[in-house]
Amino acid sequence: MLKHPFSDVPYEPHLSALLRGIEIYDREHTLGEELQKYNPNNAEDREKIINLYILPALNYLSYRHKFVLIKNLENALLKRETDFNLLFESDYDDPRTIAWDETEIKDAYGFFERILKNSKEKWHNDLIKAASEDQSEW
Repeated sequence: MLKHPFSDVPYEPHLSALLRGIEIYDREHTLGEELQKYNPNNAEDREKIINLYILPALNYLSYRHKFVLIKNLENALLKRETDFNLLFESDYDDPRTIAWDETEIKDAYGFFERILKNSKEKWHNDLIKAASEDQSEW
């Protein structure tokens, strides 16, 4: 069974992990201000957000973790009823705060679709390696 990095807890990929790189709680005056220079609804800015903040924040994951997370994202995108806007919502019981809330993201589905495309390009070799293994042995 695949475990969380650095622990013995079973790894369950959550789509919210894909937004870790743009979480600004307690970093509003540093990362938050930096991210406000970008418009997540603009195609060029979205590319920068994904390639400069989102994907690098996941570099701590092994190739197996990346594979499982991306498979989870693929499955969620196939289910058209998945509400990706919820991932941008503020939860007052959770200190996690995303740089833009659900009212500022015009196409949350498209945002995650782009994360999928970019991650498949950037992590191509890792994803191929993991796919070639027997996942039941993890």
